[in-house]
Amino acid sequence: MNLTSKKPGIKSLIENILHAIGENPKREGLLKTPDRVEKSLKFLTSGYEVDIDQLVNDALYSENYDEMVIVKNIDFYSLCEHHMLPFFGKCHVAYLPNGKIIGLSKVPRLVDAYGRRLQVQERLTTQIAHCIEDLVKPTGVGVVIEATHLCMSMRGVEKQNSYTTTSSMLGSFKKDPRTRAEFLSLLTPTKF
Repeated sequence: MNLTSKKPGIKSLIENILHAIGENPKREGLLKTPDRVEKSLKFLTSGYEVDIDQLVNDALYSENYDEMVIVKNIDFYSLCEHHMLPFFGKCHVAYLPNGKIIGLSKVPRLVDAYGRRLQVQERLTTQIAHCIEDLVKPTGVGVVIEATHLCMSMRGVEKQNSYTTTSSMLGSFKKDPRTRAEFLSLLTPTKF
């Protein structure tokens, strides 16, 4: 999806939306709003443009390490595909290497690549897990996401303190209850 080619369309659509809600897009505070919204949407949906192979950039390394690798508390922001309102929170990613590891900084970058799309939390969780599985070929992958959804906090049920937790467990994380339990136990908050 290339938002650059739709640039004039987005601006005029935002002006139409402003008219439709009873605003005047020509008033001082709204004059540049169509431009700002376009730039914002382009950034917030930039994940569609990400080439995963380029993002990883060969940061896959042969390593004889077979214990759990966890990158936790990865901040992320995404847009709910149902209301185009933000949801945000923490993502925790773990895998059990099978002769190969991925550069640690690539894991949050993968979370951003999938998060910066119109999403549902359930799909986001599984996309990250399957991506790690495809790239690293580990014996197992576990992903847990905890998020607050503004579509639930600002509108609808208006429950400001609720959050949603989703998980995707693949390979040994799904088949072996001990592996799953170890991962989940290691998600408790750590103080440095």
